[in-house]
Amino acid sequence: MTNRTASSGRARRPVDPRALRWIKRTVLVILGPFYFLGLAFAPLLLSGRRGFRGWYWRRVKRACSSLLRLLSIRTEISDGDRQALAEDTNSIIVINHRSHLDGFALMDAVPDAKWFTFAAKKELCDAALLRTGFAGAGLVEIDRRSGKVAMETLSKAVREMPARRSVVLFPEGTRTRTESLGPFKAGAVLVARETGRTIRPIVILNSEALLPRGKFVPASGTIGIKVLPPFACDTSVSADEDTDRLRADMMAVFERG
Repeated sequence: MTNRTASSGRARRPVDPRALRWIKRTVLVILGPFYFLGLAFAPLLLSGRRGFRGWYWRRVKRACSSLLRLLSIRTEISDGDRQALAEDTNSIIVINHRSHLDGFALMDAVPDAKWFTFAAKKELCDAALLRTGFAGAGLVEIDRRSGKVAMETLSKAVREMPARRSVVLFPEGTRTRTESLGPFKAGAVLVARETGRTIRPIVILNSEALLPRGKFVPASGTIGIKVLPPFACDTSVSADEDTDRLRADMMAVFERG
């Protein structure tokens, strides 16, 4: 049995007894829509107020944690890794992507001292309601129809971010279908080189065991999160070589499970 297989088996062990899981999910179905609609509309009503983003960031984090608890899903991160994230500055966060649970697990695990945001494709921002909400929440709008424009927009947004805020990028581009990590795109490395930031790799483990592609109801279990040391780009080699080195570092942690 490989480390990955054993780790995946442990991840699927239910966190709560069956009766408690049913109670929690019933509460989520009844009350969840009202709570999350409130969060969705908050940027429209409050984004102009001083300190809104700090307040909103903490509320969204709490919402993600509550969602996972009601789904009987636990995130597992060491105290050392949590402290490393709390002290992290001037970075771009890179995570692997295997499930729709990945972003929620990361939001649950990251300490309040560390802020991050996500890049959202421009098509999601075309509707006035979403555009206002995303802007108020600090998301980075990316036009993926032009790679050059997308890189310029992302680099500009990263340069303007405070040191303790990071953008989260998925180098695989989408949820991978393979047993290992998918091929990495060079976007994160290019932005890091352009802005002078380091890359903070984070490996998500076993999220696909709880919510694989084609499934809509996640199973109860545990998602692991491993925080790697900062990755400094080497400008003496090509961006592709740097990207391969980044993937190798993350793959070594992923395979250990």
